[in-house]
Amino acid sequence: MSASVQENRLRRMAKRQGLRLVKARRRDPLALDYGRFSLVDAASGEVVLGGTRDIAQVETQLRDGRREA
Repeated sequence: MSASVQENRLRRMAKRQGLRLVKARRRDPLALDYGRFSLVDAASGEVVLGGTRDIAQVETQLRDGRREA
């Protein structure tokens, strides 16, 4: 499965749980948070799962359905 397909699927999963999937904006591949993701509460903007997660960790969090990290 391509990365963009997986990201879009996880964005839909997050939306159903009242969350937003946010990708780090870093453009430097050597940066520590390059290509990392966060889950943010869609209503309040509060970070639910911090930005040091890879896509697999985010998927696990969304599948488990827990709201805290």
